[in-house]
This record gives sequence, C-alpha cells and structure tokens, in this order.
Amino acid sequence: MTAVVRAFLGYFFLVFIVRVVGRHPGKQMTPFEFVLIFFIGGLALTAIVGDEVSFTNAICQIITIGLAHYTLAWARSKSHRFARLVDGTPLILLEKQSWRADTLRHMRIKDDDVIASARDSGIRTLQDIDVAVLERNGEITVSERRQEG
Repeated sequence: MTAVVRAFLGYFFLVFIVRVVGRHPGKQMTPFEFVLIFFIGGLALTAIVGDEVSFTNAICQIITIGLAHYTLAWARSKSHRFARLVDGTPLILLEKQSWRADTLRHMRIKDDDVIASARDSGIRTLQDIDVAVLERNGEITVSERRQEG
C-alpha cells in the first residue's frame, strides 16, 4: 500500500515540477531540457519503487498513476481555475509590433523563437505579424497582420 501512495504523490509532484520549470515550445526544447525531464523521471521512479520491486507492486503503481492522471484530468474539466493553475494561460509575446519583454524574459523565450515560428507559418517579416501568443501547450502561435487597403 505504501508503494501506491508513493506513486500517487510522485505523479502529482512531477506535474507540479513540470509546471514550475515552465513551458517551452517542443521544437525548441534543448538537449539539456530533455535530459532534465528524463533525469527527474528516473529519480521519481526510484523514489516511487524504493525497495519494493515486485511485478504486483509495479502493476499497482501503474494503475495508481493512471488513476491519478484521470483524477487530474477530471479536476481540470470541472474547474477553470484549477485548469489555469495546472496548464497556465496563453501569453501574448508580441502585439502591434511591440514585444512584451517581461513575458519573454519570464518564460525564457527569445524574440528569435517567435520569428522562427512566424517563418514556419509563412510570415516573412516582423511587420507582417499581428500578434504572437505562447499557447498553454508551449507552442507559439503567430497570426498574420491583415493588409489594409
């Protein structure tokens, strides 16, 4: 039973740590960040499993993590406030050709990252960008400025 409690708490701890570490666009994740994610996962696995390495124990922990994930998803669907706490909210990075420097710095994103996302969307210059948003999933969405005339 101790292993089940450790698995349950370990899952929520990892969700919390990932939220604290922050979000980055998946395409822009550095090798360091990949190592960090796998390392934290390995450490959590060691803490969860501890000295109990039986097959039954592993099955119970997998089921517990599945239930913890289901509980988290259910709570997110029931409460917008909880969903914002877990997932965050979309953040504006560039609007009306004005960078939101505090947001960029806080989220550890460079303007080059936004420009690269714009190029991926077929937008060639900064003047053609209407707004750039860091989405909850870590992707940068860039919308093209409408031509007046």
